[in-house]
Amino acid sequence: MLATIGFATVALTNAAAESVATVNGVHIDSATFELYLESRTQNPAARVSPAEREIVLQELVDIYLLTTQPQAQEIAATTRVKAQIELQYRGALAQAVVTDYMAKHPATDAQIRAEYTIQAELAPPLQFKARHILVETQRAAIDLISKLDGGADFADLAKTNSTGPSGSAGGDLGWFGPDQMVKPFADAVAALVDGGYTRAPVQTEFGWHIILREESRTSEPPTLESVRDVIKQRVEQAGFQRYLEDLRKNQSG
Repeated sequence: MLATIGFATVALTNAAAESVATVNGVHIDSATFELYLESRTQNPAARVSPAEREIVLQELVDIYLLTTQPQAQEIAATTRVKAQIELQYRGALAQAVVTDYMAKHPATDAQIRAEYTIQAELAPPLQFKARHILVETQRAAIDLISKLDGGADFADLAKTNSTGPSGSAGGDLGWFGPDQMVKPFADAVAALVDGGYTRAPVQTEFGWHIILREESRTSEPPTLESVRDVIKQRVEQAGFQRYLEDLRKNQSG
């Protein structure tokens, strides 16, 4: 069919043909259109409805319409726009090279297993079982620590004094990893020994805490299959970085 925009006549041809549209004598080929279609809809081209295809094609036609105007050629010759076009071209090409390298150098099962073993042998993270008492002021926290020093029961003090949601349960927080708590709290728990409580109040955005670390345990590492995709990506990225380092060393001036 024919579409006319302003003074420019745009011929929209069969989508199956090599050229899907011609704008002021410039052809839009099917590869360009399919790529633009996927970037605009975030879907594979085959899953885009005919109505969406027509809308996106019109957008692309408008781009070609604007870029085939006489002033566009003058603008394209300016230093800044030439630099922008160069950067966009180099960026797109560099990304294509990365994608091509990754596709041709997938991580092997042996590499994935070796990396998993290395990660599993690193110091496994600890988990903690703790209680806490949350109060509004430092003074109140210091008073409670004095009572603990005098032999008071931690859970009883939490039930009667804590403003936190765990107060009714004696301040029991159950088991947690350091990354599940705000940093000052996590750091304080990690610095304690099992059975020990903080001798100075710990301040966080929630208030002032007295913390009792009841137990600690070593976390079991995740299974290989549960982290295979993450490790595969890590191995491939490391391989690409080595490739890039080699290119940097051997580049010509």
